[in-house]
Amino acid sequence: MKFIKPEDPSLNPNYLPPPPFTIQELRNAIPAHCFQRSLFKSSLYLVVDLLLVAVFFYLATYIDYAPFWLRCILWPLYWFVQGAVGTGLWVIGHECGHQSFCDSKDINNGVGFVVHSLLLVPYHAWRITHSQHHKANCHMERDQVFVPTVKEKANDLFNDTPILNFLQLLMMWIVGWPGYLIFNVASQEHSRRANHFEPSSPLFKEKQRDFIVWSDIGLLAAIGLYALLSYTFGFTLWVKYFFIPYLWVNMWLVTITYLQHTDARVPHYRGEEWTFIRGALATVDRDWGIFNHVFHHIGDSHVAHHLFSTMPHYHAIEATKHLKTFLGKYYLYESENIFVSLWKNWNYCHYVEPSGNIVWWKNNAMLKNK
Repeated sequence: MKFIKPEDPSLNPNYLPPPPFTIQELRNAIPAHCFQRSLFKSSLYLVVDLLLVAVFFYLATYIDYAPFWLRCILWPLYWFVQGAVGTGLWVIGHECGHQSFCDSKDINNGVGFVVHSLLLVPYHAWRITHSQHHKANCHMERDQVFVPTVKEKANDLFNDTPILNFLQLLMMWIVGWPGYLIFNVASQEHSRRANHFEPSSPLFKEKQRDFIVWSDIGLLAAIGLYALLSYTFGFTLWVKYFFIPYLWVNMWLVTITYLQHTDARVPHYRGEEWTFIRGALATVDRDWGIFNHVFHHIGDSHVAHHLFSTMPHYHAIEATKHLKTFLGKYYLYESENIFVSLWKNWNYCHYVEPSGNIVWWKNNAMLKNK
């Protein structure tokens, strides 16, 4: 077996030494009220999102009365807007999974179960693996989301061909989320195929299996509801009113997650180099423009979220301001256009080295230029 000498991580311009502060010091830098959860306030955000979904659905019932040329504009507009609001609802379910909706665990899980099931997400199964992700962010052997490909397994064809690279990006948008749930793509490898629906999946412990069953029941109930609506009102209407906005939700979800954890500045760790703080800081806050508000600041306050995941989203921006001052060079932020960043990172971040306890994204062009 060929021995590969690990690179010296301190030579990388993005290298930062272990943080000189503790998690308690970070917590003390944030006003205490930012950690307070309010059932009333969280419920208001949920109600507003549900009302927006209902309003846009109602307005869409008039689209087919418009001239053909106008329908060609209004239907895509509805799909886009409804998908964005649906993503906001997804984030509310995400809050519930972190127990940040309110102080009651039962209410958190009850609201999250309903919201995520209606969005065809296996709530408890996702909640469990997402918790593992937060406990091991950017750990090469333990993280669960967008785990980097090592050099030997990188797809050279896509890495060197922009058109095929773009097609691969489209594939992520369309099937990336169901691929993660069904086949555990972009995650850790196991002794057998893992998924989010099988109670005995390697992703879960035996004591968690009842939660997976409940997740499946929630999904089956939602699928049954949509089948009934499709049978009653017609498959075409179901596709237009629900399924295409649902695809937009999936697209936003994988894009948000990808950009949170994929950047040339973001290191990945092996062994003892990883610590919780180092992992939590290995994420990028980005400016999503108006979508900062639509998506409940999941993209521009993600550093705070990884450090303190039970903090509700409506306090995260205030907390981020204090964290940014305290963290200094340890705070990663990007203000450029989201889709510009997406294309840059998609073309740059292809693999990491198979050895070394601190590694960064690379691509084939870097090797060719050496």
